[in-house]
Amino acid sequence: MPGLLQTESYARTLIENRYPPLDEETVEQRIIARMERQTILTGRKPPTGLSFVLYEAVLRSPLVDAEQLCRLLDVSCLRNVALQVLPYERAVPAALMGPMVLLETRAHERFAFAEGPFASELPADPGVVNRVSERLSVIRTEALSPAESARFIKGMVDRQ
Repeated sequence: MPGLLQTESYARTLIENRYPPLDEETVEQRIIARMERQTILTGRKPPTGLSFVLYEAVLRSPLVDAEQLCRLLDVSCLRNVALQVLPYERAVPAALMGPMVLLETRAHERFAFAEGPFASELPADPGVVNRVSERLSVIRTEALSPAESARFIKGMVDRQ
């Protein structure tokens, strides 16, 4: 679940259960920082355009409760956010290679961010950015539309 979409309780669970454990002060600082970063969703003029594709497995995690699903529905209603769900039956190998983030600055510089358990990368190499962009295009093509995704998430909320 991307940090920009997390509820405080979801973020707390993730951050508190790291290994090696973090001290309480660090836990609180990281939760506050994660929640403050969420102002990017609504706090900028002009608004920042954001697009998310969530694999169905993420939504079915035991950590994802009704509050987290409702948070996704709320965010999906924002005009600057496109949120899509990639259902199990539409999963393509490109979607199972792990999370990725494409970033573009106001100066049109493009970066591809990949986070791993031990290190993170933010390459600007056009070849790398292009491969990540192509991978994302394949995934978005297979994912439900934003409207279908909202209905899918709403159905999950209704079943809880």
